[in-house]
Amino acid sequence: MKTTFSKTARVVLVLGSLLCSYPLISFSQQAPAPDNTKTNEPTNQTTADKQSNAQSDRELTQSVRRAIMQDKNLSTYAHNVKVVSQDGQVTLKGPVRSEDEKGAIVAKAAEVAGKDKVVDELTIAPQKP
Repeated sequence: MKTTFSKTARVVLVLGSLLCSYPLISFSQQAPAPDNTKTNEPTNQTTADKQSNAQSDRELTQSVRRAIMQDKNLSTYAHNVKVVSQDGQVTLKGPVRSEDEKGAIVAKAAEVAGKDKVVDELTIAPQKP
């Protein structure tokens, strides 16, 4: 019995020491973080933080967003496009699933804001295989 206990004790000690050193091993072998410096640099592009705080622009954004959300035929991608209004001009950004969705979103924004007041920066997301 003595040998069984000592073998079991050794196994427990070895496993315990491996488990205790696991976090040290896994942290020391991490891949370097990707460098997104170029992606994160400020630009003059219209982004969500450029949304005007004027009441008319906020209401315009809400109306366009409501029109998009009411169309249940659009994908989740389409429902999540960014709508930014500045001085009565609406900018649409983000991925959608198809050209049809892109056209539908632009048409909805044009109905609300006016055809010449919509900037289309929508992209088509690649389809999953």
